Amino acid sequence: MTPSRPSTAWIAALSLLCSIGVTPAWAALGGTHATIEADASSMRAMRHDTAARASYQMHELTLASGTVVREFVAPSGTVFAVAWQGPFKPDLSRVLGSYFPRAVAAGQERRADHRRLMVHAPDLVIESGGRMRAFAGRAYLPALMPADVALGEIR
Repeated sequence: MTPSRPSTAWIAALSLLCSIGVTPAWAALGGTHATIEADASSMRAMRHDTAARASYQMHELTLASGTVVREFVAPSGTVFAVAWQGPFKPDLSRVLGSYFPRAVAAGQERRADHRRLMVHAPDLVIESGGRMRAFAGRAYLPALMPADVALGEIR
């Protein structure tokens, strides 16, 4: 009995499963500052360092779609907040990083307003909403936010 050759579909499925665990480095929420340049490249975005304050730096990425993603980095190098605004939502799995499953779970809850996603927990806040061609949102980690940063700055 000769061993059979694996089918093309099986090889494709195995390749897909192997690639799922390999994701590009992102300065996602809770991630580190060191990967912001990789963010710009993998999102095909233009990077702008637009704000440098004593308590944080803000890096702005303008996506090809016109959406702007802002990453707020504490002096420790940790991304404590992200915000987005534009005609399309960014890839939230990349922007929210390990916090994305909590956003998905919140999106599955029944509520009257289907256009808004809200997570208000002691360790995580996500606010996202909008309509076609006009989306905005923000997510932040209250415990990592520098004390002198006002919530109004996270936009």
